Amino acid sequence: MPTRASEQPQDSSEKKSGNVIKSPLVGTFYASPAEDADPFVQVGEQVQKGKILAIVEAMKLMNEIESEFDGTIEEILVENGAPVEYGQPLFIVR
Repeated sequence: MPTRASEQPQDSSEKKSGNVIKSPLVGTFYASPAEDADPFVQVGEQVQKGKILAIVEAMKLMNEIESEFDGTIEEILVENGAPVEYGQPLFIVR
């Protein structure tokens, strides 16, 4: 008989090690500054503290999400255009 813990999906942020950058607010996640523009960052890219990683739109205001750490983007946990919650992991930086 499976245990309750095994029935729940694993959070991908728990599988990877590194620093997690979380959403500071509820809104819509955008990986690039415009639909036809390149994304701010890609997996494997080196980033410095303060570099813009994405935008979260909340009530028609565009809020820049900056890296809190120096390192390499190990994983982007959210799809472009997806809704995000306060505290939801967005990136893993190692």
